[in-house]
Amino acid sequence: MNGACLKPLLVLIFAAFAADANAQSVHRSKQHQFTITEVARGLRNPWSLAFLPNGDMLISERAGRLRIVRGGQLDPAPIAGVPKVKAGGQGGLLDVIVDPDFAENQRIYLSYSGGTGSGAGTEVVRARLDDGTLSDAQLLFTAEPKTRGGRHFGSRLVIDRDGYLYISLGDRGDHMDEAQNPKNHLGSIIRLNRDGSVPDDNPFTGSGDAKPEIWSYGHRNVQGMAIHPSSGAIWAHEHGPRGGDEVNIIRRGANYGWPAITYGIDYSGAIISDKTEAPGMEQPVVYWVPSIAPSGMAFYDGDRFPEWRGDLFVGALRGQHLRRLEMDGENVVDQELLLADLGERIRDVRSGPDGFLYVLTDSPRGRLLRLEPQ
Repeated sequence: MNGACLKPLLVLIFAAFAADANAQSVHRSKQHQFTITEVARGLRNPWSLAFLPNGDMLISERAGRLRIVRGGQLDPAPIAGVPKVKAGGQGGLLDVIVDPDFAENQRIYLSYSGGTGSGAGTEVVRARLDDGTLSDAQLLFTAEPKTRGGRHFGSRLVIDRDGYLYISLGDRGDHMDEAQNPKNHLGSIIRLNRDGSVPDDNPFTGSGDAKPEIWSYGHRNVQGMAIHPSSGAIWAHEHGPRGGDEVNIIRRGANYGWPAITYGIDYSGAIISDKTEAPGMEQPVVYWVPSIAPSGMAFYDGDRFPEWRGDLFVGALRGQHLRRLEMDGENVVDQELLLADLGERIRDVRSGPDGFLYVLTDSPRGRLLRLEPQ
């Protein structure tokens, strides 16, 4: 074969190798085969993902930047007008959600760690998003008391079908006993009207023995909340210490036990409590020993993965996987680990309006990934 014939043949061979290298590998689960598309990369410790009605996506970065993905491309310029955050440890700019009436009011909600001096705590603002800028920011909630340290801010947000805003909080790490004291906000889930006022039917409104904003208490560090697609109930998961991560159904005025009852032990190996249950304290739907360090949670309600419809998906930081919980009503009947081969911390998971499943990976060069049926 002469050189003139060899050259186009080599081009075809190299093109074939390049196409094969760029091909998406097929991932197999018990019920679906899927591929992974990288939507965005180079995100600095992304924490939360939210979808706008026009198909754009908002991504919060813990260092204090709010990013937008337009037309499938990450805008290099962050959104202006984000409130100042107290970034450090687990704190920073955390959750972002979109108002159900965004098409009319352009409002979004942000949770973050805020404070002055050595104290910090979870705060929530509502603002208008218009042409890449936030305006008309209103502080809706600030956790009390502000405490030292950079752990356990909670900070997931959801708006339920009745329009109430729920805010998850943590015990702030060094104050775990205060999670049993509803006279402060530590270790609780908050329920507000969307303007920040307290609903009249909150369980502790007018009692004087608890903060009226509190909906439930006895939580350690809630970093995942989702609305059940059938019942409309709020589900949440929380970090345990060494073992004892929990998924719970959040009920009005309920006590979830931390630290009086737990399935975990302290990081030192010390016993936190010798009890795993007690009268008047809720039991989890499921718990994990050892810990997977859950973060982010979503019920899948799309059409592209029909066998996954109604399943609960949980991101795992320490476990470095996406966990699928197959549900039968309120019962977990099977569990499956997905994306473990990526070797990445999964910070958030969302069921997209397009029927695909989206995840954020947590690192200084984090990624937004989309799971698509093969």
